[in-house]
Amino acid sequence: MQKSKAVFNWSGGKDSALALQKVLRENEFEIIALLTTFNEADESSSAHSVPLNLMEKQAEAIGIELFPIFINKSPNDYEIKMLEAVEHFKEKGVAHFIFGDLYLDEIRTYRESKLNPHGIEVVEPIWGQTADQTIQDFLNSGFKAKIVTTQADKLDESYIGKEITQELIDNLPEGIDVCGENGEFHTFVYAGNLFKNEIDFEIKEAYKLSFDIKLDSGEVSTYEYWQAKFR
Repeated sequence: MQKSKAVFNWSGGKDSALALQKVLRENEFEIIALLTTFNEADESSSAHSVPLNLMEKQAEAIGIELFPIFINKSPNDYEIKMLEAVEHFKEKGVAHFIFGDLYLDEIRTYRESKLNPHGIEVVEPIWGQTADQTIQDFLNSGFKAKIVTTQADKLDESYIGKEITQELIDNLPEGIDVCGENGEFHTFVYAGNLFKNEIDFEIKEAYKLSFDIKLDSGEVSTYEYWQAKFR
């Protein structure tokens, strides 16, 4: 039976790797591309600020083409570029976009609201799993990952570059989601069953980033993150 063509929305992190591994094992979809959004200014991934060249190394090791989308800071550029990507892939027979989300309803609702009207079905392979179940699945999977971003008021710079291990998870501060699903931390997967080879990379140091976000109320909130600087 012919498999349905799909695009996997790839962040390069642990949940993304688990979801992709599950999809490939179940063999229901033909994954024709790994779609990742990048900041146009510095060519780092929007989700985890990982350099383009490292994301390309992941895709090469996995054996699926990386489809980068470069986003600038102009209003609505993200939605415009994503719609262009949707139309591009629809022409190739794609009707499914796959994500590695766990349980945040607002994220899934947003994705469906943007994609369903254009004939694209959202697929969530690990949706509904608890954070504890998911992190144990990751630790048992053979994947290797390091923390590359933290929310500064949740986890300090000492966590940048730390390996995801049982010991680390057991000793996270109280109130931190063990999968970082609320944005507490993000990871970069560099080895495991998905990869033909281990990704060679080095974290030089941690530096702080600040973002001002305008809320619906009109107020502006500042968010700070510790970010890995890659060599």
